[in-house]
Amino acid sequence: MASSTFSSQTLHPLTLLAQISSRQTTGGLKVTTPSTEWLLLLEQGRLNFVTNSKRPFDRLDAHLRRLSLQVPSLVSAVRVQMRLLFEQAPTGASLLADYQAICWLVQQQHLHPNQAANLIAALSREVLEAFLEVRQGSYEFIEADLLDNTPKYCQLNLRATVEECYALLQQRHRRPTETNGTQPRQNLHHLKSSQGNFAPAAHTVNGGQALTPPPQTQKKDHYTIACIDDSPTVLRAINEFLDDKMFSVLMIDDPVKALMKIIRNKPDLILLDVTMPNLDGYELCSLLRRHPEFRNTPIIMVTSHTGFIDRAKAKLVRASGYLTKPFGQPDLLKIIFKYLN
Repeated sequence: MASSTFSSQTLHPLTLLAQISSRQTTGGLKVTTPSTEWLLLLEQGRLNFVTNSKRPFDRLDAHLRRLSLQVPSLVSAVRVQMRLLFEQAPTGASLLADYQAICWLVQQQHLHPNQAANLIAALSREVLEAFLEVRQGSYEFIEADLLDNTPKYCQLNLRATVEECYALLQQRHRRPTETNGTQPRQNLHHLKSSQGNFAPAAHTVNGGQALTPPPQTQKKDHYTIACIDDSPTVLRAINEFLDDKMFSVLMIDDPVKALMKIIRNKPDLILLDVTMPNLDGYELCSLLRRHPEFRNTPIIMVTSHTGFIDRAKAKLVRASGYLTKPFGQPDLLKIIFKYLN
């Protein structure tokens, strides 16, 4: 089982999850904190299960008790038998014991596979919400299918699930403010840290600060705008929107050839589609930032997704901001002048 381990004093869960989402990872993310171990199981970037070592069978039993109102066979005797069989798992298998217990309930026909899928989804969301508040520890990516030869009942969309859990986390932290009008400083500390690092204001992703071109001794009256998109329709629309003597539009429909064309033409600003074949926008942005001439060139990600995961991925590659699809000429000009000025 191949794995690569990275240790760190500080952890940023949204950044880790953004990396997983962009790589379409299959395997596991194992996180170790002073008091808890966490395990996220994935297949092609989708969540199969999320658990941790903090009383997992108490958590599972609480869900099963609620579920027993609709599933009469989940009586106390069955739940006790399940715990006797799986709670004392051998060392090394303990983080999968609760998942194996759910599989056993299906095998014994106490749960239908659809019920197991709903149960796993509920457990995963509960643990993932807590995981988003982790700030210190170490982690390793395990490049192996930890559920190989084990039934997989659930596949959650990683981006949507993380955003749902993050929204719930924000609600929980805001609730004391709504009831007594005071700021719960200690509770809000981690949330503010997350927002500062991973969910900055619209159109700024580099720690909340927009990247700007280097100072110029004289204001330019003509700008070259590079637009990289595999859609001819989008390219034509942008070219028409920027039909003005102060703009030259460099239209590039092949992301693989884009790097060399940009190096040759040295545009003042780059509009970069996120979803393209062979080389996606985040990968291309990362390549451009490694080139010394484009470390500070404004790079605007053109995308229909601007959630927390997308912002974290954009932060990783140092994109300057977002232009959200669909957009019109006023939206395009507004963001261009924002970064050119």
